[in-house]
Amino acid sequence: MHTINVEIGSQKVGVLYFEKEKNQYGFNYIQNYKPISLIMPYKNSSYMWKNKLHPIFDMNMPEGYLFELFKQYLTKEYGYIDDFLIFSHICPNIQSRITYKSNIDKKSFFALDIDEILAHDTYDTFTKIVTTFLDFNAISGVQPKSLAILNDKESLSTKEYIIKTWGEEYPELALNEYFCLKAVENACVKIPNIKLSKNNKFLLVERFNYDKKTKSFLGFEEILTLLGKNKDEKYSGSYEQIARVIFTICTDKQEAMRNFFTVTVMNYLLKNGDAHLKNFGVLYDDDFSNIVYAPAYDIVCTAAYVYKDRPALSMFGKKIWFGKKELIRFGVESCYLNKTGALNIFEICIKSLKQSIEKLEKYIQTHPNFKEIGQKIVDIWKLSLDEKSYKELPDEIIRNWT
Repeated sequence: MHTINVEIGSQKVGVLYFEKEKNQYGFNYIQNYKPISLIMPYKNSSYMWKNKLHPIFDMNMPEGYLFELFKQYLTKEYGYIDDFLIFSHICPNIQSRITYKSNIDKKSFFALDIDEILAHDTYDTFTKIVTTFLDFNAISGVQPKSLAILNDKESLSTKEYIIKTWGEEYPELALNEYFCLKAVENACVKIPNIKLSKNNKFLLVERFNYDKKTKSFLGFEEILTLLGKNKDEKYSGSYEQIARVIFTICTDKQEAMRNFFTVTVMNYLLKNGDAHLKNFGVLYDDDFSNIVYAPAYDIVCTAAYVYKDRPALSMFGKKIWFGKKELIRFGVESCYLNKTGALNIFEICIKSLKQSIEKLEKYIQTHPNFKEIGQKIVDIWKLSLDEKSYKELPDEIIRNWT
């Protein structure tokens, strides 16, 4: 039987184990210290999970680009691949409220210079980053990305960043996400600290699970985890489900619901068709006394690439681009806002969208490389200004691009 020790602080709280013959995972608490997850309180018996890691652990598993790298690397070394093997390699290097000890030693990583990364955003630089920090990459998501420890000379600090890039399939994805996140921030929702590289090939996103005041890691859980689901179920859910989880768990319920409703409205206005259950989460302190809605992250105008894209999650049982009427109804019925409050938030979002369109149009004028994708985003966002519902993007808009 393969095992991994699970710790909080310096305290060993439990053991994760894998029964390979049965293809099942188990977790046992060894002391009633602190829960490892909001949905896994202390109990004497085992938490069993068939075929997959428990959601709190699965949350850190690589997907897409990074998974393929691990698959190639570990299969070559061991002759096989499974989730426990991958997790055994990355978990000792995870920096979070929960820490781990496996049969793989924790590695030492040297910090790269953030100014060098921002200035030299080439394929070779990204390859160097991934190679350097491969066993550090406890992050999910399909697009090419990597965790990295970067040294910021200006602030005299070392910070953990997610570095995202893009390939030919999704050109200018870094700029796309940058403008979308800034639009959400302009609608009064907190986002992570983000930086664009010199040639817009990289988007650097600072990790937000560290409390600089207490110098300790905050707990973070995705809504997917809180629903007891794994990564292959991230599209099987609804905005109503998320609202119920946030309202039930967060301590300042009104603030959490306002932030969640704002992000939801912006996802629809920005046409973010990949807002799935892994892209919403909560942060909490070590004793669970303060549980808050996490900063908004992973927001992109996907319709600029997938013209017939629709929302990843359902609302009112449908996956269509709802407009003002339905979104206000959602705010009242599922987010516990009064109609005036929901309307005010919607108007803030529309104002932010208008300002974002203006910024994007000005940017396109001086950055011709972004014109093709940028103009598509502008057209899509202008469509949202009419505040109507659409099953998908109208054919007349798409014809203008082809």
